[in-house]
Amino acid sequence: MTSTKFAADVRHGLCRVGQKQLPPDYFYDDLGTTLFEAITLLPEYGLTRADLRLIRAHAPDLAALCNRASQIVELGSGTGSKTRPILTAWKQAPVYVPIDVSLAALDRCRAELEGFTVRGVQGTYLDGLKMALANRGHEPVLVLFLGSTIGNFDRNDVVSFLSEVRALLRSGDWLLLGTDLVKDPEQMLLAYDDPTGVTAAFNLNVLARINRELGGNFNLRRFQHEARWNEEARRIEMHLRSEGSQSVQVPGMPGPIEFREGETIWTESSHKFDLAEICNAGMRSGFHCVARWVDQEWPFAETLFVGQ
Repeated sequence: MTSTKFAADVRHGLCRVGQKQLPPDYFYDDLGTTLFEAITLLPEYGLTRADLRLIRAHAPDLAALCNRASQIVELGSGTGSKTRPILTAWKQAPVYVPIDVSLAALDRCRAELEGFTVRGVQGTYLDGLKMALANRGHEPVLVLFLGSTIGNFDRNDVVSFLSEVRALLRSGDWLLLGTDLVKDPEQMLLAYDDPTGVTAAFNLNVLARINRELGGNFNLRRFQHEARWNEEARRIEMHLRSEGSQSVQVPGMPGPIEFREGETIWTESSHKFDLAEICNAGMRSGFHCVARWVDQEWPFAETLFVGQ
């Protein structure tokens, strides 16, 4: 993402009337990606382990259903750590195309998947998918969107995003979608507010990134990480709460950004789903549900769709 777009999104989010907000896309610079990889190892964060358990258990089923795929494209791949079991399940592994905004993550992905054909694409989800498919052949493609990243979208935007993905695919192409399911709120809150503070560092890094890349003067010690469960919206919200009244300068802003004591910047939503909702969203987006696997230890679903 360009610094111009970053600056524009920061200006829009922090100068708005009412709730200040920043897009979660900007968590994932090189440091943010490293911190997120650490989060996935925390005992409280069961989501990634559930995702990986399902992938390991059902990679042979996935390969049998999608055995004609010539490419496996992963949106927001990170280091591709969950993809090896999928590639290994094929008799002849398809070309793997990881898409990520972080070059460091793509470099690690290539190193960790040595022995497979890896063609990384630096970009956002849809722009990266367009690039990945630009020179595709006649065979079907399997797109991976794992880890319940879809939950970071506003619930009303899920169908529109999946429809945009579907518009870039052909009939007969597949989409494997990971989704975290609604569960006990205390269990979910611990996953987003771990006692060791890794998630807090991940959240605060977005302010540090504004300082590094845009010349801001946020004092990170004066903001606290906060995780909330919104029962009505069925989502975890991450906020950064201002510890006292303060004024922050970011070059290019129309003026100083003023914070009241206790005022927050809303940095991420992580929506949780039920099974019927997932299939309905896929169908409304032009997909048909082919298979679904659910982890029982940490309720999480992998749903395989095919483009109609």
